[in-house]
Amino acid sequence: MMRILQRLGAMSSAERGLVVEATFALALASFAIALFPFRRIAASARRVPDSGIGEEERRRRVAQVRWAVAACARQVPWRAKCFEQGLAAQWMLGRRRVPSSLHYGVAKDGDEELVAHVWLRSGQLDVLGCENRSDFTELARFPS
Repeated sequence: MMRILQRLGAMSSAERGLVVEATFALALASFAIALFPFRRIAASARRVPDSGIGEEERRRRVAQVRWAVAACARQVPWRAKCFEQGLAAQWMLGRRRVPSSLHYGVAKDGDEELVAHVWLRSGQLDVLGCENRSDFTELARFPS
């Protein structure tokens, strides 16, 4: 706990704000996944109109959100896997007027069991969970 507090103290106020927002978004995503049916959660992944920001600014905003969500997901005491991270990052990008799409896919593991994975992209830019997306067959994309 002391290490986390020391890290927070070393951050700029903008970084601390991102960490607080990402922690809240991860908690909200975990709560939503636990309580609501998938179709209702998917409906929250609505299309965000492109704000007309330049490519460089979009990349900067995506990088900030990626960093905050990934860093917080490793520290929170609740489940914050790909689905929670994808939802949280999509919500955060939407607040920044950066459009993104949440991809839902499945694959078979070594025991021939189906495993699911979620990844998030903004246009052609990978946001979260994209490292192994080629291993999965995409079933749905939100927004479609």
